[in-house]
Amino acid sequence: MHVQELQWIDPVTAMRRLARRPHLTFLDSAARHKSLGRYSYLTCDPFGTYIVADGLASWNGQGLDGDPWEALRTLLANYPQEHRPDLPPFQGGAAGYFGYDLNRTLERLPVPAVSGHRLPQSILHFYDVVVSYDHGEKRCWIVSTGWPEQDPARRAARARHQGNEFATLLASSNLVQNDAPGAFGPWHSNFSRAGYIAAVQRVIDLIQAGDVFQGNIAQRFSARLPTSFDPVAFYCQLRSLNPAPFAALLRYGNLTIASSSPERFLKLDGRGVETRPIKGTSARSTNSKEDQRHAQLLVTSDKDRAENIMIVDLLRNDLSRVCTPHSVDVPALCNLDSYASVHHLVSAVTGELEERQDAVALLRACFPGGSITGAPKVRSMEIITEIERVAREVYCGAIGFIAFNGHMDTNIAIRTVTIDDGLAVFHAGGGITAMSDPAAEYEETIVKAQRIFDAFRANSSGDF
Repeated sequence: MHVQELQWIDPVTAMRRLARRPHLTFLDSAARHKSLGRYSYLTCDPFGTYIVADGLASWNGQGLDGDPWEALRTLLANYPQEHRPDLPPFQGGAAGYFGYDLNRTLERLPVPAVSGHRLPQSILHFYDVVVSYDHGEKRCWIVSTGWPEQDPARRAARARHQGNEFATLLASSNLVQNDAPGAFGPWHSNFSRAGYIAAVQRVIDLIQAGDVFQGNIAQRFSARLPTSFDPVAFYCQLRSLNPAPFAALLRYGNLTIASSSPERFLKLDGRGVETRPIKGTSARSTNSKEDQRHAQLLVTSDKDRAENIMIVDLLRNDLSRVCTPHSVDVPALCNLDSYASVHHLVSAVTGELEERQDAVALLRACFPGGSITGAPKVRSMEIITEIERVAREVYCGAIGFIAFNGHMDTNIAIRTVTIDDGLAVFHAGGGITAMSDPAAEYEETIVKAQRIFDAFRANSSGDF
């Protein structure tokens, strides 16, 4: 491994210097949380690409036989890497997205009536070079592994060469100049207000009938973009207006995924596992007393606490499938976390991964995250497909990395925009319980969506 420490360069400046490179991935801790958001990662020019489409995996365009999760595990095993504890955890590996619709590789589930963008269920690029940031120490490094070279001498030479290439690119003063993304509209939703309220009532009826304890329903917003629209400028506005500890920008040719997620899905640090489900939301106020009142109402809300605790129980069960017996714990339950536009109730569930398990097994055991499905998970996912009708694709999947050294960190892909073929799409939803007020649930989706509307500088009064 070749490691070169750099003089500090702002991550967004570095991203703009690499913005035209192939398959840019920016895992961006845009919010400096007291215990989260310590590291950011920037990379491009992968040596390989793993894709899952219609349940079938491929590697660099060649089909792979068998189960796609096992295929991913096999690929990662080809590039073993010792972990350097003095560096941020992502020291080369696979990064990209696991779309929500990978759920059909795990369970027998109905196919949504509307396919959306027709994106692959997953795209992971394999990166041999990563620019890593430690915001706590304000230090950054180029980490170059030398993969996919297998010969040790050639691998060492490639590591040095690739690391030096990245250093040259980052030292360039040739920034991609990003203007404002430009206004457009109108926005359209797959639900009218009345339709969404009816959908929530449908879930409440199913809960009362004993089908589920909780279900998550989202509305899908979409708008056509002008040809001059600049996705990188849009992301810069989004991270400014709605900074989040698990933000991300993925630029894969014509496809852009821009995320300002506040929610960690799964972190694997050595054998230590953490998931941080968010359930329970209230709007922020610019008036400090009113803001404190909103926060207190959330903390004392029986409905929101019940919603959170149900998902904590689900995640405890998921983690127990791959963690050592009696290691799963809940060190934080329904804590208040405050972000730019909303307050959330956040819990933490931890465990110790069994020795025979790995990052892929952990992801598979818990995917998709229970906070964005409901409980029980399989029946909730069936109801989601029935009511929403449109494929979620990236939304409510996960964005992040699985490193060659075995470490992993992923978000829940909420507050996430997909831009492809001139169409911008994002979703906003919430968990429904027997105590839900359908009109209030609709308003919560608008609160969650507002900062994305603001980042587009578009009028959010479209046809929904």
